Amino acid sequence: MDYIYPALFHANDDGSYTITYPDLPGCISEGKSLSNAIFMAQSALTQWLEYLSANGRDLPSASESKTIKTSGNEFVNFIRAEIKDDRAVRRTVSIPKWMDDKVSESGLSLSRILQDALSKRLS
Repeated sequence: MDYIYPALFHANDDGSYTITYPDLPGCISEGKSLSNAIFMAQSALTQWLEYLSANGRDLPSASESKTIKTSGNEFVNFIRAEIKDDRAVRRTVSIPKWMDDKVSESGLSLSRILQDALSKRLS
């Protein structure tokens, strides 16, 4: 699922940027350049939202950019984060009996093998 939040970029005297999220108190990052700051902002947002989600916390609504106050050396930019739902789901899978026997004999996890194969196939 995609989430978009406004980030407040503060330009520092050394050319770096400090990034905060008005809707996510404590979510802070920095970048050495604007390009790096945007990358770091996305990384921080993704990790913050994944943490909240994994701990059963509700994700706050995103503010509108016009409601965020800025000073002369600040600007607002929207940052996108893609959060994957890692919860396990049960699926019925059919495989030949001989494969099931081999998997059992080898001590392998059929779920792990399927996850690895799908991850490789989908990337």
